[in-house]
Amino acid sequence: MTQESGRTPRKGTAEKRQALLRGARTVFGREGYARAGIDEIAAEAGVSTRTLYNHFGGKENLFREVLIDSAAKVTSAHIDLIDRHLGKVTDVEADLLALAREWMGRRGDHEPHMLLVRHIISEGSHLPADAIEEWQRIGPRATAEAVRTALLRLGEQGHLVVHESNSAEAARHFLLLIPGSVTVDTFFGVVPMSAEEVDARVSGGLAVFLKLYAR
Repeated sequence: MTQESGRTPRKGTAEKRQALLRGARTVFGREGYARAGIDEIAAEAGVSTRTLYNHFGGKENLFREVLIDSAAKVTSAHIDLIDRHLGKVTDVEADLLALAREWMGRRGDHEPHMLLVRHIISEGSHLPADAIEEWQRIGPRATAEAVRTALLRLGEQGHLVVHESNSAEAARHFLLLIPGSVTVDTFFGVVPMSAEEVDARVSGGLAVFLKLYAR
């Protein structure tokens, strides 16, 4: 039902849509795209399959919406962390370390999204190409751009040797040396890593980063 038709949407439409996104994220993360069933997703969301089709039209479009919605939320959380820790820097090493530690300390907040990413890696050739491209744009690329912008600002302020020509590379190094080190070696969270080891990765990765870019 739409406003264009002159009819008012039923109360609860937005809530049902959010329930479907949450339920689908859970099921896609658990089963993957190919094995996830419409009936299972609807049951997880507590709605009928008819409601699912009314909102999303089918599994492919639902997966696209879930992936983009999830990626946008993770990116927003990372940008908030960057702004909070690097918005006003007084000690660049201490502030970068605080950012890196909280970034990794909160990775459990994004576990449902990481489950989706694992299936993207294993099922990538069978997933809608435009959905993967949009996920890249809203998720990893947007996060990398936020890191690049923050590091460039620190360079302009005299805290780091980062300028326009090397800012993208600096962002890649930061992401690979710190979150990337843990993500790769845990196979996106499949293999456990102790808090002590994570902190060692954070400290070691930042030390290497600063050798490359500190004044």
